[in-house]
Amino acid sequence: MDILLDNASSVMTVVSFITFAGILWWTFVHHKEADFAPAATLPFADDETEAHHG
Repeated sequence: MDILLDNASSVMTVVSFITFAGILWWTFVHHKEADFAPAATLPFADDETEAHHG
């Protein structure tokens, strides 16, 4: 039983690291700044519509 728990802990550590590395790759390598540019302006979109209608 102790061997099973030791192996499970090692496997979960490797899976967690691979998941973390995948998130980093997805965030910094896979996507370009052009993909995030429209989302970066979203907080200011409501201000522009209120300024024109207010």
